Amino acid sequence: MTAPSTPPQGTREIRTLTSVSAEEATAVLGLLDEAARTDGQQAVSEQGRLQLRGGPREGVRHLLLTVGDEDGSELVGYAQLEDTDPIEAPASELVVRPGHRGAGHGRALGNALLAASGKRLRIWAHGGHAAARHLAQVLGLTLFRELRQMRRPLSPDAADLAAEPALPEGVTIRPFVPGQDDAAWLAVNAAAFAHHPEQGSLTQRDLDDRMAEPWFDPAGFFLAERDGELLGFHWTKVHEGPEQEPERRLGEVYVVGVRPGAQGGGLGKALTSVGLRHLAGLGIPTAMLYVDADNKAAVAVYERLGFRTHETDLMYRTES
Repeated sequence: MTAPSTPPQGTREIRTLTSVSAEEATAVLGLLDEAARTDGQQAVSEQGRLQLRGGPREGVRHLLLTVGDEDGSELVGYAQLEDTDPIEAPASELVVRPGHRGAGHGRALGNALLAASGKRLRIWAHGGHAAARHLAQVLGLTLFRELRQMRRPLSPDAADLAAEPALPEGVTIRPFVPGQDDAAWLAVNAAAFAHHPEQGSLTQRDLDDRMAEPWFDPAGFFLAERDGELLGFHWTKVHEGPEQEPERRLGEVYVVGVRPGAQGGGLGKALTSVGLRHLAGLGIPTAMLYVDADNKAAVAVYERLGFRTHETDLMYRTES
């Protein structure tokens, strides 16, 4: 959520759509990229950006805010509302184009989200910028979740990465095979993240979306098995920096999961180390991951692995 400059004036219109055309998706992605260059991070998550493409998705709505005059109109704001959780309030993200901030467009989008959700809303403020915090206050929302991005330096000869990770007895590691391991991975992912609806509810379509992305590399998607049974996984992701700035490449601990019943034996830590060794071997200088601040045990594990908080995303919600 980003949204304050002194913008041009015009007639504001907000359209709510169940899907966007290819042309509209391109325009929204361009708006997001422009905002990210100003704000330092994306205002809409990877999942939200993927949901711009491929037609309608159950429970997902797109709000496009345009400002127009006699010479035409310009897309200056975007919000996405996802109402797929059977318990939690609908989740949302929004952004206003730099140069058009300070004209009430963020508040207009926020009010439209409140109306569309029946005033039962959760909304992300990626990076926790002051303007986003102010907008949440204006909309009457309350802070209830803090997601930390943590980072650590990588080096193939780092002391904690030099030795082979100690795996539980009988466990072997192999790379994910697209088309062969999909169903087993989805089942273990759902079980491992039953408490985490954003991750645990991933479907085959969500997996296919990610496997179609340029960054997907099955060689960096590790499965832990015992006697052919999938116990856990570590899916890594590489964020390429500008070609002329290789030092800005990031390797992400995209998701680590261990099936209930296989937890507590050190498999999660071993899988994390396997992925970090892989990323370091690619020459990537820095690793990153996301973790909820209130997950004290996970934060402590990652701090012992050398991770430190880099930035924080905040989620706000209505009281009801």
